[in-house]
Amino acid sequence: MDNNAVALKEWAIAIRALSEGRQILLLRKGGIAEETREFQLESPSFYLYPTYEHQREELLKPDYRPALAAVLAGWKPKEQTVEIDYRAVVEADLEISSRDELDRLRELHIWTDSFAEERLRWKRTKPLHALLLRVYRLEEPLRLPILPQYGGCKSWIRLDAESHSERDSVPVLSEEEFSSAVGTVRQALNGGPAVVKTFLSESGR
Repeated sequence: MDNNAVALKEWAIAIRALSEGRQILLLRKGGIAEETREFQLESPSFYLYPTYEHQREELLKPDYRPALAAVLAGWKPKEQTVEIDYRAVVEADLEISSRDELDRLRELHIWTDSFAEERLRWKRTKPLHALLLRVYRLEEPLRLPILPQYGGCKSWIRLDAESHSERDSVPVLSEEEFSSAVGTVRQALNGGPAVVKTFLSESGR
């Protein structure tokens, strides 16, 4: 096993949003089984490991709920393998400590206000991490057996796989698109308007 083959477990619907350019951020507070009892960035780059439990329509903004049905349609609960199609590189790890900061990001992710606020309130003394991610599509997806150590409510796992480099993957957003997306997030946090748009160009779909 390559010790650098780190993966972040995340809802499959959120990974889909990242892959489509609907958002470049993830909101994380850590899993119940985290050894440190809080979220910590274990690697500046990692695979995106899709999870399916706990995804519910009422936790998503209305315009993204139809996509959940398509995601769940491909899920086989007793499947013995997992397919990983994406990896990510962290542009920034921003700490969100207030409802005001969180509200400024409301147009830039797929979750409802109430669910995002619930993540902020959980473990109230710890900040909510907003990870800004440059996402890459693997040229050849990883298909791995689902091992017992991949389970549980934890953020990070180490895969029994070889790590991919940038040579093995293609960014889903161009440099210009990604820079624009990062600028929009930072502008929103600084009190400016959050421009609502899909960052992925039609030509890149």
